[in-house]
Amino acid sequence: MVRKLNIQHKDFGILDYIQKHYRSQTMDRLIPWVTRFGDLGVFWLAFSTMLLLSEKLRKAGAVMIAAISGGFVAGNLILKNLIRRDRPCWIDPLEDMLVKIPKDYSFPSGHSIASFAGAGALLHYSKMLGVPAMVLANLIAFSRMYLYVHFPTDVAAGAILGTVSAKAATAFFEKRERRKAESDS
Repeated sequence: MVRKLNIQHKDFGILDYIQKHYRSQTMDRLIPWVTRFGDLGVFWLAFSTMLLLSEKLRKAGAVMIAAISGGFVAGNLILKNLIRRDRPCWIDPLEDMLVKIPKDYSFPSGHSIASFAGAGALLHYSKMLGVPAMVLANLIAFSRMYLYVHFPTDVAAGAILGTVSAKAATAFFEKRERRKAESDS
């Protein structure tokens, strides 16, 4: 086992703390289910697609899809392959991995990107739906560390990138709407 770099050393310290202080049979059954909500952003995309059917929340659904898509391109397609960071479970695998070991790179966390992009966009349009979505996004982010498939810095970067993607998509749609209103008047 080779643990290098100071940041990676601190990352492993946090992961080891999580394993030592939070690991339990109940969590071992619950956390793999929580993480599935972030798999490929499918839950967030399905939820945003359902919002498209609601006249009141249609814009929120469209912004969520744009935010998740933008985050996916930036994080999963570009940054992961540019940075090529090994996952913690590749460097120091747990004896009892609770999920299949992912084959793609670690940085940034795609689950966190999709979750914070979707929840962040939703929060802008609906506090009632957005606050629980943010709670779920944080649980999904934590699950990635609990499962030993992401470093804390991967998760933090994914949360930041997802949030930026949500803000950018929201700003784009708001600007587009203002321009349309100006041209209609």
